[in-house]
Amino acid sequence: MEKLSKIAYVVKVYPRFSQTFVVNEILAHEEAGLPLNIFSMRLSDDTRFHESLARVQSPLHHVLKPRGKANDFMVEMRETSRLFPAVIRVIEENPQVLAGDMQQAMALARAIHAGGIRHLHAHFGTIATTVSRLAAAMAGITYSFTAHAKDIFHESVDREHLRRKLEDAATVVTVSNFNLKYLCRKYPGAAGHLVHIDNGLDLDQFVYSDPDERQALVLGVGRLVEKKGFEYLVEAFAGLVLKMPQARCEIIGAGVLAGDLQAQVARLGLADSVKLLGPQPQGEVRRKMHQASVVAAPCIMASDGDRDGLPTVLLEAMAMGTPVVSTDVTGIPEILEDGVTGLDVPQRDSGALEGACLRLLRDSELRKRLAENAREIVNQRFDIRKNSIELRALFDRLLAGRDH
Repeated sequence: MEKLSKIAYVVKVYPRFSQTFVVNEILAHEEAGLPLNIFSMRLSDDTRFHESLARVQSPLHHVLKPRGKANDFMVEMRETSRLFPAVIRVIEENPQVLAGDMQQAMALARAIHAGGIRHLHAHFGTIATTVSRLAAAMAGITYSFTAHAKDIFHESVDREHLRRKLEDAATVVTVSNFNLKYLCRKYPGAAGHLVHIDNGLDLDQFVYSDPDERQALVLGVGRLVEKKGFEYLVEAFAGLVLKMPQARCEIIGAGVLAGDLQAQVARLGLADSVKLLGPQPQGEVRRKMHQASVVAAPCIMASDGDRDGLPTVLLEAMAMGTPVVSTDVTGIPEILEDGVTGLDVPQRDSGALEGACLRLLRDSELRKRLAENAREIVNQRFDIRKNSIELRALFDRLLAGRDH
């Protein structure tokens, strides 16, 4: 494992409540004996932490965005160029990069040198990858990154910058076959080193239970943002409670649309049936999933192009025996086969969503059949211990290639 001991993970913000997949991955590497360094580009202002975060042993370092004084930039450049003469060339070849991002890259390059780090792996093809790419070029090491969804599809993505990151990386991981095909088509110059590795779960934390005897509860979990489509779930429930008055809907999460959703609940007279619970710790989310008959993820492609890659909440529900209803956004059809591992509804179709949820609330045999099939696919493809082996093998190959 010696070759694998000099890896650093680079993220924009650590920890971040909504990015459990990063913590899952780090914990799986640590369990396998791979020590990591974690670099965060920003201080976290998130006060909501998952219990699993306390288990992370890898040291956290901050490479913070500087205040931006011109003299500070020159000092950083001189200090870094003493270690890495390539700094001047990297600066000259990247005139589009903001001075603050370049300063962070220089600081990261010096940290690489101090820690003997030989490979950087970033999550999301945004600032973390921008800084990793530059630092790696300065220090003469390799970098890779995992591309998820917003960093690929959002309207704010600078396609030329993303192309350079994809092509310069030693390899690029993405989390669905949909993403893989899209990136290969849009960026053919990077196609040779793009790979699909699924996100994973620690399945010991998501215990399966038979969904035969469940509450008449539809559960939604996720950030309260447009791409999650929760407004359609609230709308669907306005019709559903007329047919099943005892049914309830609970939505766990925080976000910019919390006020809008609460106003929608009030407008539709659903205050007794639909509850917005705010953010909850992992243990409480798991408890709610074990109670629910349905987890609904009515994902949509947002107006700014943003969309989910493959929502972790679907994997968690499927692992725990809770039937899922979702849409055809990006990688979701790769795990949700309609009538086999869940129920599929069109985007923005509250009527179809109502019907699918109602079917599952009423039909315990359907719930059981879908849940058993879903748990099987999660066992096969989304065990983080298995999937992290693929990542470590990838890192091993990259480091071995530099040794020859």
